[in-house]
Amino acid sequence: MITGTPSAFDAVILAGGSASRMGGVDKPAIVIAGRSMLRAALDAVAVAERVVVVGPRRDDLAAPIAQTQESPAGGGPVLAMNAGLLELGEGTAPVVVLAADLPFLSAASIESLVAALDREPSAPAAFALDESGRVQFLLGVWRRDALSAGLDELGRTDLANRPMKTLIPAGYVTVPMTGISDCDTEADVAAARARGASPAVDLDEARRAVRDAVAMLPSRSAAPLAAIGGVLARPMLAADALPRIDISAMDGYAVSGNGPWQLDTAIRFAGSEDEVELEPGRAVRIATGAHVPSGATSVVRDEHVELADTTLSRRPDAPVRDDTRRRGENWQPGAPLAEAGEPVTPAVVSVALSGEVPELLVRGPVTAHIVVTGDEIRRDGPLRTGQTRDSLGPVMPHFLSWCGIRTAAESHLRDTIGGFDELLSQPVSDTEARPDLIVIVGATGGGAADHLRMALTRCGARLVVGRVRCRPGGSQVVAVLPDGRIVLGLPGNPFAAVATLLMTAPAVVAALTGSPAPTPRRAPIENAAELASDAPRVVTATRRSDGRWYATAPVGTAHLAALIGADALAIIEPATPDGGSAELLPLPR
Repeated sequence: MITGTPSAFDAVILAGGSASRMGGVDKPAIVIAGRSMLRAALDAVAVAERVVVVGPRRDDLAAPIAQTQESPAGGGPVLAMNAGLLELGEGTAPVVVLAADLPFLSAASIESLVAALDREPSAPAAFALDESGRVQFLLGVWRRDALSAGLDELGRTDLANRPMKTLIPAGYVTVPMTGISDCDTEADVAAARARGASPAVDLDEARRAVRDAVAMLPSRSAAPLAAIGGVLARPMLAADALPRIDISAMDGYAVSGNGPWQLDTAIRFAGSEDEVELEPGRAVRIATGAHVPSGATSVVRDEHVELADTTLSRRPDAPVRDDTRRRGENWQPGAPLAEAGEPVTPAVVSVALSGEVPELLVRGPVTAHIVVTGDEIRRDGPLRTGQTRDSLGPVMPHFLSWCGIRTAAESHLRDTIGGFDELLSQPVSDTEARPDLIVIVGATGGGAADHLRMALTRCGARLVVGRVRCRPGGSQVVAVLPDGRIVLGLPGNPFAAVATLLMTAPAVVAALTGSPAPTPRRAPIENAAELASDAPRVVTATRRSDGRWYATAPVGTAHLAALIGADALAIIEPATPDGGSAELLPLPR
């Protein structure tokens, strides 16, 4: 749990290097989302006591920012860190060290690192842990004496081209973070620029954007059973009374008059169509659910009567009551049975059948085409070198069903530049057969093999949600195609894909069907502070026998092992304290 204000710190920004993978370009000067990557680094450490930029001299930097150059220039990050530390001079404040190739780095991320070091007095450094689970050693904060001692141990005169791992001390701590992808290649820069064009929004804002942008499906008539999963477009009214006729509520006797009664030999069974008319003073045996014969004044249950030969009489201690269910006792024809906007559940269908309702006017159920992407993905047969088993595609229909979506089609798409164009642009003339939703697994990150965003632009789609401020699931996409189909793009890693689906798909379904916006379920998470990050974080949660919720950070996102035994996913907001409230996304069982 973060308490108080993080310690004051100094900062060293590494802004040199040869950028050999980008043809020697001045990488820190590259502009992404309206500012250079060096400016992004400077903004992130704006509250630092002192800042040193290590690299070629830049005349556009403000006077308070110190500048220095490692010697020889381009001698690697360890040599550059030493030059920066020497330029800072004497002091005791922690030193933030970061590379100037992180275009979306925020001040909150730096604050999280410094606070993490404050919480662990024995730790020599704290480093960022990116969305793939990789430690980013060029985004961290060091205790000054630990950094100085490490450089001394390596030998201050022999630091050129030393691997960064030779400087890393034991006992460091890590802080999970989002939005810290670096730019090492031209493809990385292109992806970052695409990301900058669609800035991340909060989850609540993303859900509101979906509700505002996604048009409702047209209503249609369907038999009750065929409508399960849809939403009522108009109230469901009873077509007949319930019960339709007077029936017995109990096993007993239909009687006429006050008794005692003479018992006839006939027996009225449920479903019997025999006509029986009781004269006054007569009785007939009757089963639960059987049509009460004409002339009967009431039904008396078995335990309230006694029979002597053929004479039936009420027990002296029995109450006088009528166990007849009269026509229309539950509802009359035309009575409202369910309101518009109500999801068509098995209970709604059962009531429709009870009310003799032949058809319902509904929107939905929402249907989806699942598309799993990636050259490396293989569902069946033995794996070849470089291939990965499709462990998510086969179970996606079950997760979609949990969200109220029926799977209409499944396919696999390879990583080709034009692979999405036919999928997104090909019109489907039969609107009845056209899926309402295309759920795409993978290709959302904007990397070298991630072509979804450009394909959406080429086909004229309207981007509704480009990124969401959360981890994992930040790269999710919601778009509306020109023909009205909705695209829901999920990250490729299984855990991230499921988390994204559960947090966003219900909002898409509600918008398409016109049902009320889902009310988020919330609960206190006993150990929330240890899992909080600089952005909302999706983790697994379990409700223990005492009723309390505890969360666990997944080991990785490449599989669904973390879901085994878990009851829900929890969205932990930044700085949530232990026992603080978090949104829960229940998991299917």
